Amino acid sequence: MSELEPPALRYPDSATAAHGLAERIAAALSAAIAARGSASLVVSGGKSPVGMFENLRALPLEWRRVSISLADERWVPVADAASNEQLVRKHLLQGAAASATFAGLKTAAATPELGAAEAWSRVATLPRPFDAVILGMGDDGHTASLFPGSPQLARALDAGAPPGCIGMVSPTAPEARLSLNLSALLDSRQMFLFLSGTAKWKVYAAASGPGPVEEMPVRAVLRQRRTPLEVIWSP
Repeated sequence: MSELEPPALRYPDSATAAHGLAERIAAALSAAIAARGSASLVVSGGKSPVGMFENLRALPLEWRRVSISLADERWVPVADAASNEQLVRKHLLQGAAASATFAGLKTAAATPELGAAEAWSRVATLPRPFDAVILGMGDDGHTASLFPGSPQLARALDAGAPPGCIGMVSPTAPEARLSLNLSALLDSRQMFLFLSGTAKWKVYAAASGPGPVEEMPVRAVLRQRRTPLEVIWSP
């Protein structure tokens, strides 16, 4: 790695990275259970974490002491293929891991804005600070559902705001999203930014450079010093 490149824990391929991240998360959760009797985990959706979820569910953990929620959700029925909750239930909450407590974000409300308070009331039942938060990053520099150009972005990125959920707008379908705000995401003991592929590395390198946070919201996570952050990348 050259001195000009941003820091990251590099793995040789995506399968090794998925296994490595799963082991790091399991270690954090096990330490939390040993210290406090319970553990909390916030995860992201999308394709990238699927392999990690399948590795994590196979690791020996006291899953009944683990509570899990989401960093964000697409405002679609849980049965929809685009649902992050469905992804987590299919790939993580299987076998022994099915005994974990899961708090979904999707409610019966018509819009994310109307469902935000109820969704946060569910997340707020998890032990906080969260023991681990896993984030991804889009090609536009968004993380969770904190999208550039979303009308509520400034509110969502206000680190001084109370932790909570906020309705966001994605530039791609399904547009309606619900996200934990920056304050909620940072209310954690450890954060992981999980990336794969050369294209994502180029976006990460750009986000690590100068420029407005609003242009690439992941910068809010990269620039903060409140919560330890590990960036994990594979080609």
